[in-house]
Amino acid sequence: MKTIACYSMKGGVGKTASAVNLAWSAAQAGYKTLLIDLDPQGASSFYFRVKSKKKSWEQAFFEAHKNLLKHIKSADYENLDVLPAHFSFRNFDLVLEENKDSEKSLYKVLKGFKKQYDLVILDCPPTISNLSQSIFVASDLILVPVIPTTLSERTLVQLYQYFTQRELPQEKITPYFSMVQKQKHLHAETMQRLFKEYPQFLPTHIPFSADVEKMGEHRMPLGEFASGKPVFTAYHDLWRNLRDKLFPAS
Repeated sequence: MKTIACYSMKGGVGKTASAVNLAWSAAQAGYKTLLIDLDPQGASSFYFRVKSKKKSWEQAFFEAHKNLLKHIKSADYENLDVLPAHFSFRNFDLVLEENKDSEKSLYKVLKGFKKQYDLVILDCPPTISNLSQSIFVASDLILVPVIPTTLSERTLVQLYQYFTQRELPQEKITPYFSMVQKQKHLHAETMQRLFKEYPQFLPTHIPFSADVEKMGEHRMPLGEFASGKPVFTAYHDLWRNLRDKLFPAS
C-alpha cells in the first residue's frame, strides 16, 4: 500500500481537485483506492456525495484502525472508497498534542489498511501543524500543487525549509504546477525557472480551467463529465507520473 498526501500550506491552489481526480483515475486503473478527507471543510467528501456521521469522532480517529473502518463509505465508482471529513477534524491538533508519539499517529492507523487498499490519498488542510507533521511521516509522497506565482512559490520554499529543520526526507516532496495560464508571462517565466531550481517538479502541469470549478456543480470528477477536455488529460497524465513513481513494476 502506498500513501499520497495532497498538501499545500496555501489554500486555493487545486489541492482538493487533484485528490479527487487522482483517486478517480487510480480506481479506474484498477487500484483499490481510499480517499481520506482530513480537511474539516469536507470538499472532497462533497464532490463524491458522501457525508460523515453527525456525531463528532475526532478523539477516536488516531486510536485504532478499526475506528476508521466504520466511517468509510463506498463512492459511486468501482475500487474507490471515501472516508468523509467531519467538522470536528478541526480539533486534530489538540488531539495530537495529547498523543505521546503524535508524529507516527497517522502512520499507525493507516498501516491497518495494507491488506484492503493499494493506494491511500489524503486530502489535507492548508496548514503547517501537528497534523501536517503526522501526514509527512505517514506519506510516501507529498504532492504539492504550485501556482506559478510569487506567493505560491514562497510556500514551496517554506515547506522545503520546514523539512530541513525537522530532518524529514525532502525526496518525499513532489511539486507540480497547478492552475497554469501559459499566456501569462509571469507563469511561463516562473515555470521555466523553477523547473531548473527544483528537478523534483513533475513534468505534467494542470492548466487553469473552468471545468475544475464545475466539479462543484456536477459533484463528480472530471472524468465523468469532461473526459474530452485538456484539463482531464492533464490530471490523467499526472496520475501516470505518480503511478510510475509508486508502482514502477505495474
